[in-house]
Amino acid sequence: MKKVFFSVFILATMLFAGEKTQAQQTFKIGVFDIDAMVTYGMPGYRSVDSLLQIYERDSLGAENDINLSEYKRLDSTYKADSLAGKSKAVLDYTRKQLQQFAFTLTYWQQIAQQKSDNKKAVLAQPLYEQVANAYRKVLAAKKYTLVLKPGSYELGPPIDNLFISVAKELKLTELPQQLLMLGDDPDAQKNTQQPATNKPAGKP
Repeated sequence: MKKVFFSVFILATMLFAGEKTQAQQTFKIGVFDIDAMVTYGMPGYRSVDSLLQIYERDSLGAENDINLSEYKRLDSTYKADSLAGKSKAVLDYTRKQLQQFAFTLTYWQQIAQQKSDNKKAVLAQPLYEQVANAYRKVLAAKKYTLVLKPGSYELGPPIDNLFISVAKELKLTELPQQLLMLGDDPDAQKNTQQPATNKPAGKP
C-alpha cells in the first residue's frame, strides 16, 4: 500500500516541478483520520474512555465469571449424571451446554473485544457525528483531491493537516502534538502562525 502512495507522491512531485502554480490549484493533498480525531482530539472522549473501562471491568468481567462458573457447574453435573447412568438424552443436553460454554471461554478475548468495540461505538457516536459533520464542511470548502491517513505516506509534496482545519471548525481550543505534527496548516497563507503544541488551534 505504501508503494502505491509513494507512486502517487512521485507523480504529484513531477506535476509540481513542471507546473507548480497550476498543480497547487488542482491537486491538493490532505491528511486526516476520523478515529484519531475522535480518540485524541475530542475532549469528550475522556468520558467515553472512562465509561468503557467501567463496562469492561464490571459488565464484561462479571459475564466472564458467570461463564466460568456455569462451565464448572455443568462439568460437575455431566460427570455426576454419567456415573448415575442418566439417559443419553439428558447427557447429550448437558454436554451440548457444556460445549457452548467451553467455546465461549476459549474465545472470550475475541468475544469481549467485539462487545467492547460495540459499546465504544454507541458511547462515542455523538463525537463521531460532530467530527464527521465538521470534516464534510472542510472538504466542501477546500476541495481536496486526495486525503490520506496518518502513516500511509513517507515523502512527497507538502500535505495539508486537516486535523487543524477540523479542529477550527469544531472550535476546539487545542490539539495534541501528535496530530499537529502531521502536516501544514491549510490556512497558513491567511494566518502564517501555526498553532503550537497544546495551544488553541488556529491561534498563535
